[in-house]
Order: sequence, then structure tokens, then C-alpha cells
Amino acid sequence: MAAAKSLTTLAMAVLELLYERPMHPYEMNQLMRERHVDRRVKLRPGSLYHTVERLQSQGFIEIVDTQRQGRRPERTVYALTDLGRDTFAAQTREMLATLAPDYTPYAVALSAGNELEREDFMYQLERRIVQLRSALAAEREMAQSLEDRRLPRMYWIDFDYIVHQRQSELDWTRKLLDDLRSDRLPWPGQKSGGLPALSLVDDEERPDDKAS
Repeated sequence: MAAAKSLTTLAMAVLELLYERPMHPYEMNQLMRERHVDRRVKLRPGSLYHTVERLQSQGFIEIVDTQRQGRRPERTVYALTDLGRDTFAAQTREMLATLAPDYTPYAVALSAGNELEREDFMYQLERRIVQLRSALAAEREMAQSLEDRRLPRMYWIDFDYIVHQRQSELDWTRKLLDDLRSDRLPWPGQKSGGLPALSLVDDEERPDDKAS
């Protein structure tokens, strides 16, 4: 069965939670942050509530209860409908099997980068490498915490993919910088001669970046 409408990644994350049990949007938001879903989905409280309302209007979820605790605002509890369950499954299959365009800003910047001075381009790569190392260290720590909780790996396979994707980008960017430094990749319109290593990235630290 094909999905009637294409769901956003946030909508898919909402339906995935409702596969577990009915819940209200506040609980969805808390669980998404606790499980680091915001690492793969742009998550803002306003957009989450808007997505929930849209899913209801399309018939993918329905109101099953309202809850009130003390003086807190009333909270609406939602559950999956049969249409939502079928559409979620159909789009999951499509997203798993089909390549989608990846409009990453990094690719755009790499294409435009030859308009910069060579030293400037290399320095920006150095800055990116520093940020990639920092993000990778934090993500590995989170992945380790998930593994330590003895959760089945399939429950956090998405996060495992993100860590490996980050490592791949780091390795590729580091090689690009090395190729520019050594003139294996000549800069357009400039004579060869290479440049000394810049200060942001210490080559001796590289073994620590490799995946364990």
C-alpha cells in the first residue's frame, strides 16, 4: 500500500512514538529529547504541536483522552489510527529503500569554496574538523550510554548510523585538507608549493578520532 501523503521526518517521529502507546504532545517532546531524536529531526515545541494537529486533520491520529493534573493546562492524548499505522509503514519502507536528494550546505560550500583564497578555504576546513571532532566525541558518549543501558541495538540503530556518518565526514574532510596541504589537490590558478599545517588541527591527535 502506498502512502497517501508524504510525511515529514517530524511526523514520522511522532507516529513512531504513538506505536508504543497513546500520549500527549508534551510527553512526545520529552521522550524525543531524552532519546536524542532531535539529533536527526528538527524539533521545536511549536512545530511539534503543529505537526500533531496536522496528523489529526489528515486522519493519521485521533484524540482518545484528555488529562488534567492540578492547575496545569489540560493535555490531549493521541493514538494511531489504522490509516496512520498503514501510512507510517508504507513510508518507512519507501524511505528505507529509496535514495533521496541530500541538499547539504557543506556540498554547496565545497563547490563555492574555490572562490576563496586557498589559505582561507583551508582554515575553514580546519574549523569544521574541530567541530566534527567535538560533535563526534559527544555522540560517541551518548551512543555508549545507550549501549550501557543494554537496549537492543535496533532501538538506537539510527543513532549508530549518525555516529558512523559523522566519522566518515571527518575522515573525508581531513583527507581533503591533507591533499591541499601536500599539493595532491592543486589549487586553481596557483603554483604548487604546499602550505604548512595550520594550528587548529594537530595531526598527532588523529588516532583518537578513529572508531573503536
